[in-house]
Amino acid sequence: MDKLLKVSASPHVRSKIRSNHLMQLVLIALLPTTAFGVFHFGYGAAVHIVVTVAACVISEYLYEYLMHRPITVGDCSAAVTGLLLALNLPVAAPYWIGAVGGVFAIIVVKQLFGGLGQNFMNPALGARVFLLLSFAGHMTNFTYDTMTVATPLQTLRETGTVPSLAALITGNTAGTIGETSAIALLIGALFLVLMGVIEATIPVVYIAVFVLFMGIFGGHGFDYQFLLAHVAGGGLMLGAWFMATDYVTSPITTKGKVIFGVILGIFTGLFRVFGTSTEGVSYAIILGNLLVPIIEKFTMPHPLGVKKGGRIHG
Repeated sequence: MDKLLKVSASPHVRSKIRSNHLMQLVLIALLPTTAFGVFHFGYGAAVHIVVTVAACVISEYLYEYLMHRPITVGDCSAAVTGLLLALNLPVAAPYWIGAVGGVFAIIVVKQLFGGLGQNFMNPALGARVFLLLSFAGHMTNFTYDTMTVATPLQTLRETGTVPSLAALITGNTAGTIGETSAIALLIGALFLVLMGVIEATIPVVYIAVFVLFMGIFGGHGFDYQFLLAHVAGGGLMLGAWFMATDYVTSPITTKGKVIFGVILGIFTGLFRVFGTSTEGVSYAIILGNLLVPIIEKFTMPHPLGVKKGGRIHG
């Protein structure tokens, strides 16, 4: 009789669409920025992507095989984690960086907490922060046209000079493999929204609150060139559309999504204006992930006829 009852981890969504189909759609959405990253940075970017994705998929398979658990690599979630992590790497980093990060993302952040649906933070971002803290030199070594150069956000902070907006939008700048082209990222984001994979609530609120924060505290007022440089010049677009919207680590209620977006916008602004880092998106989203249980506790609707304390009234 027990075999007739299938119990699975959250999220539980009433839909005919399976998890592997959703993950495949995310992979498709990431193709524009992936293709541009390879075109822009060359052969090294392609190697990083292959190595990191392979590390994630193999880690998941081996862990589940050794732990005598069902093999779930077919759901493509490990591949999505690997691709997102690779897109967050600088092309100048050694190739083993992606392999180390992939193993950490899958084993430590995902599998040790129960696998898909039970991780408390986005695995790709957790791995990126781990790599930033452990191998800061490699993770902040950005090259463009074979030369080590400053990213747009570094240039903006150190010199106050606003980078070329055309270069930021098209992606003709230094940065990580997948963050430079705002156009490629927006194409992928639009695809996800139109296919119903994500809602635009979190990214739109996130970016809007961040722009408002930077306009007030950024030191340049509401100068549109300065604000656009901060929106398109770093990992904000990649983080907002592809990682902050992660089903497992973001709120499920509409009110919760709004609050989550507000928190991410404020945290990112705080890191960029008052912190030592020029970026801050990864740290902001991870901190937001940790607050999701509290957000959902206070935004989850209550059944009709039941008070917050759980007592029936009527």
